[in-house]
Formats: sequence, structure tokens, C-alpha cells
Amino acid sequence: MFSTFINIWRVSELRNKILFTLGLLAIYRIGFYVPLPGVDQEKLVGSSGGGGTGNLADMFALFTGGNLSQSTIFGLGIMPYISASIIFQLLVTVIPALEKLQKEGDSGRKKIQEYTRYATVGLCVIQASMWMKYLFSNGMVYPQYAGSVMYFLLAVLCLTTGTIFLMWLGEQIDEYGIGNGISLIIMAGIVAQMPQAIIYVVRNAEFSVRASGGTSLGPGKILFLILAFIGVVAGSILITQGQRRIPIQQAKQTRGRRVYGGQRNYLPLRVNHGGVMPIIFASTLMMFPTYVIDFINQKWYSGVWTFLGNALSPSGYLYILAYVGMVYFFAYFWTTVQFQPKEMANNLRDYGSFIPGLRPGKRTADYLEKVMGRITYVGAAFLSLIALIPTIVAAALEIPFFVSAFLGGTGLLIVVSVVLDLVQRIEANLIMRNYKGFLGGSA
Repeated sequence: MFSTFINIWRVSELRNKILFTLGLLAIYRIGFYVPLPGVDQEKLVGSSGGGGTGNLADMFALFTGGNLSQSTIFGLGIMPYISASIIFQLLVTVIPALEKLQKEGDSGRKKIQEYTRYATVGLCVIQASMWMKYLFSNGMVYPQYAGSVMYFLLAVLCLTTGTIFLMWLGEQIDEYGIGNGISLIIMAGIVAQMPQAIIYVVRNAEFSVRASGGTSLGPGKILFLILAFIGVVAGSILITQGQRRIPIQQAKQTRGRRVYGGQRNYLPLRVNHGGVMPIIFASTLMMFPTYVIDFINQKWYSGVWTFLGNALSPSGYLYILAYVGMVYFFAYFWTTVQFQPKEMANNLRDYGSFIPGLRPGKRTADYLEKVMGRITYVGAAFLSLIALIPTIVAAALEIPFFVSAFLGGTGLLIVVSVVLDLVQRIEANLIMRNYKGFLGGSA
């Protein structure tokens, strides 16, 4: 393992990519603490602590890389970009012009990416305007700026620019660094907040058998958190690396006196084909109902809105049901968009390969689609369980949401998935240059 780390720094191209990525992530973390001018941070932090609003703020910071609880210039994070990506992923499947663009190859995808950037700017303006109206209405802006249209426009511009800059950082990491830029930004936000959760556990640890209730964490709770951490890490690696191998037989070809082909290979189908994206998409969209209902309830108070707000809070039963449904929907949606059984069946036929017992073409495509649908159901069930762990643990053990989110749950799944992807990319770079990788492979 130690020799592998040394080999990483021996390859100049790989070393430069890693240093470039770390440098951009450091810039992101510096900007994360730059406050938005004119906002009374003390009032804002005091109003966002605890309850459903506090949990919502923690989830927002967890999945978007932003921080509205302190209203920084990166407060919106990359949520608008993720939302725009979801919108265009849906539109590609229903609008023939966009579908044609996607099939054009790299040029078509770049055009769709350009449309996504424009949509991101629009979403940033809308979300930033709603956030600033919330701050104005609750007196969280300094008196000299209250009611100022110029300040309102300046604040919206700052929040929008922050998100666009984060989007640009992610694209630069994709092109010149190593790993997926957007995923690394989200992971950096999660890892940076993990020490805070660990410090909370250490400070509130009470190694006494009678320790119970309040904020104290007895030996049983601490042991459970440790076991949950280990179990979620192991389960995340298992489901991320899990595959269903479909046997593939290559047809024999006779050329002169020699016979070629006839080998038996496997077609790997990932159990969790969508990775962590279904959870990110579902969590992003589930933030809107609570915020919208709270905003409406402040303007036109009603018992119905209060009931819906409680039911759609992160610990509400309606929120949990909708969350699980969204995870399943995006798991199948992402698989449908990324996995093309007809194209895969045609490629197998063109290369002279087939699945034993099935005719090439439609029968093979139907079989692949059926198998992928079954294993996606299992993968989505695991994702749903992982997504609910933070809420269940926080309610059962009476601990803050940010502790349960980082010591076991979706945040940990994101970190594990991104780290595995990063390790595999570094592994590929090392093996390509005849170095031994982390997983023991070599060329």
C-alpha cells in the first residue's frame, strides 16, 4: 500500500491531476466560509438550529455543498445545477430534438450541457430571490439594507455567481483533474463536517451504564454508532461493487485452417447502476416542498399547511414515503437513461457474441432489460434503507441529525461511492503505466 502511494507521485501527469484537484477543492472550502454581505449571521444561525428547519438545513449542506445556515456566497451550493441536470435528463426522453442531439455524440452532449448551464442560472436567480425574501421578511438583514432594491439584486447576484463558480470548478476538475468534479465537491463538504460530528460524540460521551436520556451518549449508543458505521461502509462497498454476471459466448469463426473465437466471457451488470445519483436527486427535490409550505404558511396561515409541513418534515411519515418513492423512481429512471438493452444486444450481435439459449436481437434485449429491472429493485431497496438511516437513528437515539448523517447513512454512502470511483481512476492510471495499483493489479 505504501509503495502504491509512492508510485502515484512518480507519475508526473497523475501527480499534477491530483494536486490540481486538491487545489480547486481547497478554493471551494475557502469560499464556503465567506459570508454574504449585509446578513446578520447571529440571527440566522439562531433561527436555524434544531427542529425540522435545522434538519432541512443540515440536509441542504450535506447534499449540495452549500450552507444557507450561515448564508455564505456558496450558500446555494450546486443544487441548482443538479436540478437543471435532472430537468434535462427528463426532457431528453420526451423531446425528440434533445434526444437527437444526445445521439449526435460529443457535440450534441456539449450543446445539452450548454442548455443546462443556462437553466442553472435561471434556477439560481429564482432560489436566491426566494432566500433573500425569507431573510428580509424575518429581519435577518441589517437595518440599513432592509428594503433596499439594490442590495437585494446584489445579494441575488452574489449567490448566483457562487453557484456558477462551483459549477465551473466541477467542470475544471472533470477536464484537468481526476474524478467527477460535482461528486468531489459534495464529498468535500461532507468530509469537512465529519470532525464536527465526531467531536460532538466525544464531548457527550458518558461511559456509565446508567447514562441515558438528554444529550449524553452511553456505551450502548456509542457502540451502536460504531457498528452502524462499519456496517454501512461494508454494505456500501458491497452494493457499489456488486454485479450480476451474464454469460456471453463468442461464436467460432474459421479462417483458412484456423478457428478463432469460441471464448466464454461475462457481461457485468451493476446492482446499483445509478450509484449515489438517485439519492442526490431525490434529496434535492424533497427539499422544495417543506420550504414552499413554510413560505405559504407564513403568508396565509392555515392548519392544513401546518399539518402538511409537519408531515413533509424530514422526520414526517409522508416525507419518508415520498422519499422512498423518489429514490425508486430515480433509480429506475437513471437505469433507463444510462442502460440501453437494445443497443447492447445489437453490439453483441455485431461482434459475433450471444447469450447461450437466447437468440440475438430482441430476445437478448428483453432478457437484459428484465434482469436489469430485477437487480435495480434490489439496489433501490438498499439505497432507500441507507437514506432512512440518519432520520431513524436521530429519532431513536435522540442525537442531532448531523451526527447520524455522517456516522452512518447517505452521507457515508456518497463518500464511499466517490472514493471508490476515485481509487479506480487512480488504479487505471497506475496500471496503464505498468505500476501496481491499490487493488493489486498490474499490467
